[in-house]
Amino acid sequence: MKRIGILTSGGDAPGMNACIRAAVRAAINVGIEIIGVRRGYKGLIVNDVLPLTRDEVSNIIHTGGSILESSRCPEFETEAGRQKAAATLRNQEIEGLILIGGDGTFRGGATLADKITVNLVGVPGTIDNDVYGTDFTLGFDTAVNCALQAIDRIRDTARTFQRVFFVEVMGHHTGFIALHAGMAGGADSLVIPEDRVSIEDICSRLQEGHRLGKRSAIVVVAETENPGYSYQIAQEVTNRTGFESRVCVLGHVQRGGNPTAADRVLGSVLGAAAVQTLADGKKDKMVGIVGGNLTYTPLEDTWERKKELNPQLRQLVQQLW
Repeated sequence: MKRIGILTSGGDAPGMNACIRAAVRAAINVGIEIIGVRRGYKGLIVNDVLPLTRDEVSNIIHTGGSILESSRCPEFETEAGRQKAAATLRNQEIEGLILIGGDGTFRGGATLADKITVNLVGVPGTIDNDVYGTDFTLGFDTAVNCALQAIDRIRDTARTFQRVFFVEVMGHHTGFIALHAGMAGGADSLVIPEDRVSIEDICSRLQEGHRLGKRSAIVVVAETENPGYSYQIAQEVTNRTGFESRVCVLGHVQRGGNPTAADRVLGSVLGAAAVQTLADGKKDKMVGIVGGNLTYTPLEDTWERKKELNPQLRQLVQQLW
């Protein structure tokens, strides 16, 4: 294999630049030319590409976002759009393509299979941590630590004013960020899609805590498909309990900022592994880490199989409140 491409698609995640850096340097070390595609699949459609060198990826390991940028690209969902993307791969003589993103990114890449012969390798990059085939995705650790810092700060003002704070975190359709940030932040209750708790349950837990002497509380809410849902929950809880409440929606602040050491290391490991996977002639795989070991998951499994929350953590967080 002489030339490969690399792109980032979908939501940005801290650690993507560490991954790009590692992929570029690993490719150069084995004599493979690597081409960067700007703005994800949109860049493939309009032929927005550039050769990547060691200098191009210097001093980016500590930065958030993606130097290749990203986009949502409705045109790629059309036959004409995919034909243009395939033409770019063909004209650029790209034999392998590294896709950094979530299962939607991988599914999009798979649609190119009937247009052109190109070996695909995925790297899981999403703060949501909802991709099957890896324990952790790029950006998840940074997002959790961002949420945790907010929870720690909010706890101070919650305690000072004896209030209940509802802290809403991102996570797509899953509760990974909420579970980990809630446990690390000592949350009094969690609202996640995997465990359907009622308003009555939340009120009972808060009232029991108050009876035991707690004068403030933190409830962590996963936004799921309803960003801002925590406002509704907070109002209902206040109406039923009389507790004064406030809401803090963290939103996209969780997607930015310098990646943690864990995300820098994970990005470096997976970026280099993606290049080696292509060099070895493997295709249609996602590289990941499970139990500390490098794994290769069929791309199709990443969107057809559901990643579950750690059941031990789910049980433990209920015991520790």
